[in-house]
Amino acid sequence: MLLAKSLPSLPDCLKTDEALIRGCESKVWLHIDLDESQHNLVLVGDSDTRIVKGLFAIVLSMYSGLTPAQAKEIDAYAEFETLGLIKHLSPSRGNGVRAIVDTIQDKLSQW
Repeated sequence: MLLAKSLPSLPDCLKTDEALIRGCESKVWLHIDLDESQHNLVLVGDSDTRIVKGLFAIVLSMYSGLTPAQAKEIDAYAEFETLGLIKHLSPSRGNGVRAIVDTIQDKLSQW
């Protein structure tokens, strides 16, 4: 929950249906863009709950600043398992983490 405070709130105009991640019990919005000058990923997002926003901050930290090629090699869900975090989450929260990671990977596969 402390990590949730590290993420700035997403402006309401960016909380669109297109940015909403499907498969999360909580509302989670994600925008992924590419910094054209450095070819690095820029990920911004928000959630309507502090716990999910904190989990989301961890996921974003794993991908932000990487090139799309580097990010494709990351499996943030597996990292959560390695860190032992998944076992401390309810099944619905674990599914939400997977939905966030899958959404990021789906977007990366388009680049």
